[in-house]
Amino acid sequence: MQPPHAPAPPPPGLDGETAGHRVLLVENSRSYAQMLAAELRERLQLEVVAVSSLAAAREALQHGPPFFLALTGLVLPDADPARIARLLVDHGLPIVVVTGVYDDATRQQMAALPIIDYVLKEAPDTIDYLVWLVRRLHSNRGIAALVVEPAGPARAETSALLALYGFRVCERDTGAAGLQALSADPAMRLVVVDHDLADMDGVEFTRRARQGRPRDILSIVGASSGGGAPRIARFLKHGANDFIAKPYSREEFMCRISQNVDNLELIGTLQDLATRDYLTGLANRRHFFDAGRRALATQRGPVSLAMLDIDHFKHINDTHGHEAGDAALVAVAAAIAAHARPGDVVARFGGEEFCVLAGGLDGDAAVGFFERLRESIAALRIPFRQQSLSLTVSIGVCHRHDTDLYALLADADRLLYLAKAAGRNRIGTDVRVLA
Repeated sequence: MQPPHAPAPPPPGLDGETAGHRVLLVENSRSYAQMLAAELRERLQLEVVAVSSLAAAREALQHGPPFFLALTGLVLPDADPARIARLLVDHGLPIVVVTGVYDDATRQQMAALPIIDYVLKEAPDTIDYLVWLVRRLHSNRGIAALVVEPAGPARAETSALLALYGFRVCERDTGAAGLQALSADPAMRLVVVDHDLADMDGVEFTRRARQGRPRDILSIVGASSGGGAPRIARFLKHGANDFIAKPYSREEFMCRISQNVDNLELIGTLQDLATRDYLTGLANRRHFFDAGRRALATQRGPVSLAMLDIDHFKHINDTHGHEAGDAALVAVAAAIAAHARPGDVVARFGGEEFCVLAGGLDGDAAVGFFERLRESIAALRIPFRQQSLSLTVSIGVCHRHDTDLYALLADADRLLYLAKAAGRNRIGTDVRVLA
């Protein structure tokens, strides 16, 4: 297979992020275009510009913000398939062909162009597949991919395919250079590594890359033109998520890469569900204990632990309903998150209670920090239906040298009780620094 042509570079000053959220849909069937455009807009919140002729496509490409993708049919009243594809290619657009006719000759003609996929309209799940594909291509623009392979046509093909699918591609010739690139960029999420490297084989690279980079944060795909089943097994046993044989089938390559990145995102979603409160988006009680212990283990000075409780929360629920209570929780959580500093540990502890663990504050600064938080919450006006809700919080703040999270929580809870007993909408604190 010949390497695909890389998409043309964007105009000066534009990059993948600037290309924004616009999709060009070139389709002569009005009903199909309306149906597909509606799904993309509703499910992905993308802007879709639908046109039904080559002239209209040219006009759309010349005006307005750039597109990041084109979905195109091959039958238009004023152009043949080659002219349609050439227009889009000349504007540097990745292309997904959506057609009602399976034509081997046309498909071979299109294969020489930077076409991501060739999708038949007749399949019953075509719309769902296209929505998934567009979402995947849109998300890929935020993902860095590393290709570890000796320089040459094979690496150029791998990199061109990944770039076509929207990834930000980094290339390295050797295993050592690839490992260094991974170390320098913790955000790297995808690696495609060839077996035949000059300084180590791809299996050894995979084994070393896995040290500190588990499967849930980095997907490694091994690649090789030989070796058969034993080589595949070695890659997988030493930490590869997947393996793909060379020479690539472009469609298989796209599907395997996409499914691996999908799996990373699914794992991330499951981790969020396990560690985040579903309503407010803050960390949950379980995550607070894990993150709090880690923070205390590295803290050298005094720490402040605050417990916050929404005053008269039951009254809000009883008077306005549980939807109002949810709105209040979301608003308070947002205020706490906005007030917290990088490194502070914030969580919804349960019910209407929240926790904040903050380091690096002396006693007076700690009191001032949480007093400003109390004041900002008291100033909230929470829109709910045709009215505006207001509320206050009581806060218990303990401040001292301590690495026992349970002891800090117990003291903060006691001080919160004192604040509520003293009239609410205030801070209960026992500021002291123990040597």
